[in-house]
Amino acid sequence: MAKARSVFFCSACGFESTRWLGRCPQCEAWNTFDERPFSVAPARGPARASTPRSKAGATSLRDLSAGEIARIHTGMPEFDALLGGGIVPGSLTLIGGPPGAGKSTLMLQIAGRLSELGTVVYVCGEESAAQVKLRALRLNVDAPLLVLAETNLRAVLDEVERIAPMALIVDSIQTVWLPDSESFAGSVTQIRDCTQALVEFSKRTGCATFIVGHVTKDGAIAGPRLLEHLVDAVLYFEGENSGEFRILRAYKNRFGSIDEICVFAMHDDGVHEVANPSELFLAGREDRPSGSCVVASIVGSRPVLIEIQALVGETSYGTPRRLANNLDQQRLAMIIAVLERRVGMNLGAHDVYASVAGGLRVSEPAADLGIALAIASSFRNVALPGDAYAFGELGLSGELRAVNAATRRDGEARKLGYRTAFNPERFRDVSEAIRSALS
Repeated sequence: MAKARSVFFCSACGFESTRWLGRCPQCEAWNTFDERPFSVAPARGPARASTPRSKAGATSLRDLSAGEIARIHTGMPEFDALLGGGIVPGSLTLIGGPPGAGKSTLMLQIAGRLSELGTVVYVCGEESAAQVKLRALRLNVDAPLLVLAETNLRAVLDEVERIAPMALIVDSIQTVWLPDSESFAGSVTQIRDCTQALVEFSKRTGCATFIVGHVTKDGAIAGPRLLEHLVDAVLYFEGENSGEFRILRAYKNRFGSIDEICVFAMHDDGVHEVANPSELFLAGREDRPSGSCVVASIVGSRPVLIEIQALVGETSYGTPRRLANNLDQQRLAMIIAVLERRVGMNLGAHDVYASVAGGLRVSEPAADLGIALAIASSFRNVALPGDAYAFGELGLSGELRAVNAATRRDGEARKLGYRTAFNPERFRDVSEAIRSALS
């Protein structure tokens, strides 16, 4: 018989302790420890016949062939590129995002497309089967999709063992639970144990598994950080949910590149892919005022043109404000310091606000020159040329440093009609680029 005892868990990161702590030593959050029952189960016997273990021995890496693993294509080219070329059989993918971002909508549409290729099981823990049918009618999903309204993960795994599907979708991981784990659904222990059970199932059977995850009030995926380490890929919805467009970004991908994005347009009949994100992020570029600069960025493996906006105004308080939206706050402060020291701009008595239009987050150093040009344009109240674009890393001495994929950045800009380039190839330092842009 299992021996029961109490263990304290941090509800923010999943750290375990034998006693209550006011501050978590791992994530440094205050008053997040909750007491949960914990049992040490006795040693189990051999695995059940319904879940046999593979008896294959170790194989030399040279004897393995990558061609034996054929990726599954969903019919959404942008989503397949986000995963690295398609779905890998036996992979486990986590999709997170705030409420209303479109996680369940996207998963139901993908399940409908995959069910035309093979058997797909959609486990709905948050809805009934009738509610899933109503959503499928709205999304025009009419496919031989199997729907399983069950939250007991052990019963779910027994059923999918019998069906042997090509793909399994669990919506969501916070609603399912295992009888072996003595805690309620959605707790740190349940999320961890359920994910481990799904990992074991997908790797053993080759079933491609997708799990939907909720997020906390801070925007992180709810549950322990171990959840992101167990899965093969982590996809996350970014941007504002009030708008028409959704941005799905890959933060982790064992079978493809990270930092890839896929842009969706949300309509009444579901989500639709946006083939050219640059046109979306540059909407309304004809009458661009001062403080706006087009930057040729690289997102994942593709070049994307984005618009960086800056607003500089005299401060009403003793300390000026520096706010960055979808930009690195520390990098913005460094660029302002370079402009003050190397260019001679007196920004110490001005508030500086910088933002990326469209909701896409940019963190690469290649956007430094574009940020500096946008700030200088707003400070001098002089608009940049309408066909201008910029990219380049900014050093502390004001010099411009070369960045990767410069040819691809130039090609994407010229394809959309931009001809005047501000890059390290033409200018040596930021002061020279600013004088040329604002003259």
